[in-house]
Amino acid sequence: TIKLEKYFFPPFSNPDSDIIQKLHLIAQELPFDRFSEVKSKIASKYHDLECQLIQEFTNAQKRGEISRMREVAAVLLHFKGYSHCVDVYIKQCQENTNLRSDIFEDTAILCQRVNKQVGDIFSSPETVLAKLIQNVFEIKLQSFVKDQLEECRKSDAEQYLKNLYDLYTRTTNLSSKLMEFNLGTDKQTFLSKLIKCIFISYLENYIEVEIGYLKSRSAMILQRYYDSKNHQKRSIGTGGIQDLKERIRLRTNLPLGPSIDTHGETFLSQEVVVNLLQETKQAFERCHRLSDPSDLPRNAFRIFTVLVEFLCIEHIDYALETGLAGIPSSDSKNANLYFLDVVQQANTIFHLFDKQFNDHLMPLISSSPKLSECLQKKKDIIEQMEMKLDTGIDRTLNCMVGQMKHILTAEQKKTDFKPEDENNVLIQYTNACVKVCGYVRKQVEKIRNSMDGKNVDTVLMEFGVRFHRLIYEHLQQYSYSCMGGMLAICDVAEYRKCAKDFKIPLVLQLFDTLHALCNLLVVAPDNLKQVCSGEQLANLDKNILHSFVQLRADYRSARLARHFS
Repeated sequence: TIKLEKYFFPPFSNPDSDIIQKLHLIAQELPFDRFSEVKSKIASKYHDLECQLIQEFTNAQKRGEISRMREVAAVLLHFKGYSHCVDVYIKQCQENTNLRSDIFEDTAILCQRVNKQVGDIFSSPETVLAKLIQNVFEIKLQSFVKDQLEECRKSDAEQYLKNLYDLYTRTTNLSSKLMEFNLGTDKQTFLSKLIKCIFISYLENYIEVEIGYLKSRSAMILQRYYDSKNHQKRSIGTGGIQDLKERIRLRTNLPLGPSIDTHGETFLSQEVVVNLLQETKQAFERCHRLSDPSDLPRNAFRIFTVLVEFLCIEHIDYALETGLAGIPSSDSKNANLYFLDVVQQANTIFHLFDKQFNDHLMPLISSSPKLSECLQKKKDIIEQMEMKLDTGIDRTLNCMVGQMKHILTAEQKKTDFKPEDENNVLIQYTNACVKVCGYVRKQVEKIRNSMDGKNVDTVLMEFGVRFHRLIYEHLQQYSYSCMGGMLAICDVAEYRKCAKDFKIPLVLQLFDTLHALCNLLVVAPDNLKQVCSGEQLANLDKNILHSFVQLRADYRSARLARHFS
């Protein structure tokens, strides 16, 4: 029989601990039937010593005796209870933490503190630190995340998404801080797995929650706006007759259906747009953070689709349709033209929409097949809106010309250009000219304020050409005495001044030519041919020249006909 008693005292001397550990190993090889009592005693003493060593380690940690902890840990390294010693260390480290209100900051400080001392205690400090981090993530952090998310998961989607984004961001930031420590091989994979275990159940259906919330939030923003205007949205039908009407209207510029009085309301709101873009921006940010890289482009495209639906279709396109319906017919008197206000606000919104596309969507899809799909969708929606803007601008210009026609009809008298008393005429411009020029200048200013870039010149040129055509055709309606012709020249000179405000060379050139044509109304018959061959009139069709000469009151005189033939 082996005498064991002499080996059991004192219990914490390294030689005796080493002997008991070796006896324990030897006892494993002894047959149980012959040495059961010996094996039992060795196992009991082994267990007692192990417990005493762990207790000694615990006490030393509480006293902050690093050297004693290192000694005991070195002895326990060869015992089965070594892992329990590590567990005790990890538990007491967390108990001794001065907790703040921020679990993430607490964890970072804890790991920094442990990292400084763990190498002085254990032979494999990276394993101990990794186990501490795993313990914090799987127990404390996971419990904290669950408490923060489960409470609002079904009742408050907005708060749930905000909390999920915040918690995931702070967890990944914590992970980045922990990367500076030695955690063994492939610490990136190790930390990623810990994060995944905490959030996997929330990230699996994240995009469905995001899309559902974004749709309901966007619909609420729009409805709140229309309610504030006491406006019930009109149903813009699609299919069948409605589609046919739309195609006819866009191709022929006919105002199908009755005009709607919008009372100057554009039904576009920059506040609404900013709110919709802000919601979408936050959705893009969450999508970037919370989506799996392989799902990111597809998820970002879905968010973009929601933006197109509510901003572009439900808000901008609806305002364009309403604005188009509010444009009066070209022969309406004293028509209020608000469509240019729609154009101005739509242009501003397009810029904001385009900026978000470039700043927040493009980085998420730039290297994926979804890029071309997003670009095409954006191109299609903008082209669709530009077509409606063009139609509205065209019809608005027609209305402007119509208003000018009403002014000329009401203010211009035949006696303006064929006064009864030729000797009692003040050479100035007519009242009709004054009112038309005043109206035109206001419209030019409005067009400049409503457009941007090359669109300003494009619309002003079209307006200027129509302005010229109106005046040209208007002058063709009258017969001119010599003094009346002088007055017509004064009028056209004033129109030409007005045309300079357009700052469009073609428009000014048209009025220069018209001014030259009006000289044919007053020039002496002997000088007609000379004037017609002048620089400004030489390239004009002879029929045009003749049409102006025919407007002279003295045209039928043989002398005039002979000189112009």
